[in-house]
Amino acid sequence: MASVKAPNKNREKPTPESDEQSIGSRKREGQGASQSAIQSPSKNASRAASRGASKTPSQGASKAASKTGISYEPFDYRDLMPHPIIGVDEVGRGCLAGPVFAAAVILPADFAIDGITDSKLLSASRRETLAELIHNYAQVGIGFASVGEIDRLNILQASFLAMRRAIENLQIGMGHVLVDGNQRIPQLEGFRQTAVVKGDLRAIPIGAASIVAKVARDTMMKRLAETYAVYGFEKHKGYASSVHIEAIQKHGPCVHHRSTFAGVREHWTELLDEERARDPF
Repeated sequence: MASVKAPNKNREKPTPESDEQSIGSRKREGQGASQSAIQSPSKNASRAASRGASKTPSQGASKAASKTGISYEPFDYRDLMPHPIIGVDEVGRGCLAGPVFAAAVILPADFAIDGITDSKLLSASRRETLAELIHNYAQVGIGFASVGEIDRLNILQASFLAMRRAIENLQIGMGHVLVDGNQRIPQLEGFRQTAVVKGDLRAIPIGAASIVAKVARDTMMKRLAETYAVYGFEKHKGYASSVHIEAIQKHGPCVHHRSTFAGVREHWTELLDEERARDPF
């Protein structure tokens, strides 16, 4: 299990709050939790601020939505209680390899960095720049569920587990969680929750979480690529690209692939089960 640092400054049961909101239409459902870590704000990040202030919590979301060609109504979270407001998002649900990551982010009241949006709409260099700024200014918790946990639970339950770990690593006991999608996080006690469909586009705290989670997971996949060069993890980050599928067919999967996923399970062997049992990940 990864180490936990303090920040500077599955079977589910229903969440206790019966009046929690679920906003929007259904998000895709996956099938499918105990690695976790928290990252403290970077001391070396530039504290010079941003290239444009977000005058309201929804301004950045509205600009990001326009890039998709579809208009999404910004979600105004400012009056939600109790505080702090915690944005939560996951990344890596659809991958054939690697863990599923989640991030939980508490932004300061005076946070004024423009460009926070769905991480998929940003270039890798822009994501890394924004992630560094978010770490520098905000309180951040990161959690992930391993490939073994994904295969044992299913990807949906593993995603919820990663989200709970990310929130736990904030080391706070209460708040209002804004979670991307149409489902609240089960077994999360002590917190109010609001599910926001397309939340990474519509609410800056969720967009910030999506960026942090994406950069953290990409970094791990690049490290895996140094050991498992034949798969090209540094390029596709474990997603089901044609190059990745061809590599699995040619070389077979490795222990960091998800044995229950189509495209992998057809090539899985008992030797991989034995290797994973010796060194679970």
